[in-house]
Amino acid sequence: MILQTILILNCLSVAAQETNIPSRPNILFAIADDWGVHAGAYGTPWVKTPNFDRVAKQGILFRNAFTPNAKCAPSRACILTGRNSWQLKEAANHLCYFPKEFKGWGEALSENQWQVGHTAKGWGPGVALDDKNKPRQMTGKPFNDHKSPPLTNGISNNDYAANFKDFLSTTSKEKPWAFWYGGLEPHRGYEFGSGVAKGGKKLSDIPKVPGYWPDNDTVRNDMLDYAFEVEHFDKHLGRMLDELEKQGLLHNTLIVVTSDHGMPFPRCKGSAYIDSNHVPLAIMWKKGITNPGRVVDDYVSFIDLAPTFLGVANLDWKKAGMGPTPGLSLQDLFASAKSGSINPVRDHVLIGMERHDIGRPGDVGYPIRGIIKSNLIYLHNFEPSRWPACNPETGYLNVDSSPTKSLILEDHRSNPTDKFWNWCFAKRPGAELYNLEKDPDCLNNLALNPANAELCDSLKNQMFAKLKAEGDPRMEGKGNLFDEYLHSNKAHVNFYDRYMKGEKLKAGWVNPSDFEKKPLD
Repeated sequence: MILQTILILNCLSVAAQETNIPSRPNILFAIADDWGVHAGAYGTPWVKTPNFDRVAKQGILFRNAFTPNAKCAPSRACILTGRNSWQLKEAANHLCYFPKEFKGWGEALSENQWQVGHTAKGWGPGVALDDKNKPRQMTGKPFNDHKSPPLTNGISNNDYAANFKDFLSTTSKEKPWAFWYGGLEPHRGYEFGSGVAKGGKKLSDIPKVPGYWPDNDTVRNDMLDYAFEVEHFDKHLGRMLDELEKQGLLHNTLIVVTSDHGMPFPRCKGSAYIDSNHVPLAIMWKKGITNPGRVVDDYVSFIDLAPTFLGVANLDWKKAGMGPTPGLSLQDLFASAKSGSINPVRDHVLIGMERHDIGRPGDVGYPIRGIIKSNLIYLHNFEPSRWPACNPETGYLNVDSSPTKSLILEDHRSNPTDKFWNWCFAKRPGAELYNLEKDPDCLNNLALNPANAELCDSLKNQMFAKLKAEGDPRMEGKGNLFDEYLHSNKAHVNFYDRYMKGEKLKAGWVNPSDFEKKPLD
């Protein structure tokens, strides 16, 4: 009898201890399309994000989160695989054929009895096929049936929150689930003036326009229209949080809210400056994050997300079939009670780009590698003779059409020395260095000063050593591989040469007026 009592007490003790150990959580991954670091939690007064702010307040707000590559498809490939884009062969490029050899965390979870689904935009744009040449469900089963009247002609009619609820109705309580909320906002286009007319905003709400754009009503309206779409994404996030709470699932759901890269404006999306790669990131997990409400300054990268998700799922990385990753699970930051800088290993991130949108002779890209460390950003431009935003005579195709873009281009045509065009579209030197504390807009290139040569060399050597260790083909003189990978939109292959020969080609993401009448070099 005494022995039986002891065994019962021991079992109760173990059960009590286990209640304090997080079981495998569900995962809600919410990713906006082209949202920069503009949120209430970051002190942005002209973008209202109460639900992102809630996640930050009840979890962790990351102040130094970055994508390795500031374009939709390569950024999302890094998120899914835990590998930097230069480690992903074709998937380093936008609109690619995704290599079959690289598995994503959505597929790994599905293969291990997780229930995985998504709404709207998962990985893409591009083509991802399995060994049987059937479309891969890289972010699980799609849930897109529910629609709602869009607030503007630029906002999707996808009722994201209703589709999330639909997904939840298909899940079993016996198995964990993961859901990818792939909002289509604030991707362009926008309904011009909607931020003021429908969002109740004022041009004076914006305290400062970035220094690389002119400060006028056109640009401010463009920014507020962007803000209105960010808020649409945030409202659906709020409905999802409410649904989780209603169903008693909020306590043990890991909620990650972010964006694939910076805003769809000149010198942001499609480039490699701080406003290109710096992304919002807030993570909440009531059952698994110590001391919620913290603000973390450690440098974290999108390649850290896949190791985090497999880590909380208790899945062995290699056995799950994932390729080797330089990423670090964020679980150490979840377990810490500290704010500020926590893990000294997380003192930098690497960034870069290859081919984004086409629009140069031979369909080549604009290769960059960069390192962000100690409030400095160093960029190495491998082909400075190329146009960074694609050639002017083919419309600067790597910058989406916008009132801001059109304004800058028109101003340059009347004034060839226009400083804003130079910052957004002109050719760049081989090396760039910026002090982010003194020059957050990255306007003063310190690499041009010989006094900074030693600092540039130090950052370049550290970056190149890491890139070599990660197998970057450019470190072996094989960067041409990225330019030779096939573009998945066959209608646009060899775009530049065909257009220059007079073929009428459609590039719906830019305006006809974006095309210069003749080459500028």
